[in-house]
Amino acid sequence: MDLLLLWEEFINLLNSEKYIVKAYYKKITGIPFLYIKVEDSFDQKKLEHAIRIRAAQVMKGKQLHSETTFVRADHSFYVYRHRFFVPQEKMFCCGNLCVDCIRLKKG
Repeated sequence: MDLLLLWEEFINLLNSEKYIVKAYYKKITGIPFLYIKVEDSFDQKKLEHAIRIRAAQVMKGKQLHSETTFVRADHSFYVYRHRFFVPQEKMFCCGNLCVDCIRLKKG
């Protein structure tokens, strides 16, 4: 799975939102940051909801998760640390009676 293509689709979907002026991402020291400029007086909660919805759209049918963390805002410019990642799954039983034990997995 090519995460670069996933990011491109994600950014295109964000840029298609009518209240987002510009969205792009940059990797700084290996950490992807999402930069979003929105129309004036736009609600941050609505923006974060749109990020979650658009991330879910690009991850649909793939074994991926996303994590978004607010970094800073300046008027109508927002910065988030956003990443797509493959969840780690246990491959063996460690004997600690974990709730996600591989022995309890069905199928």
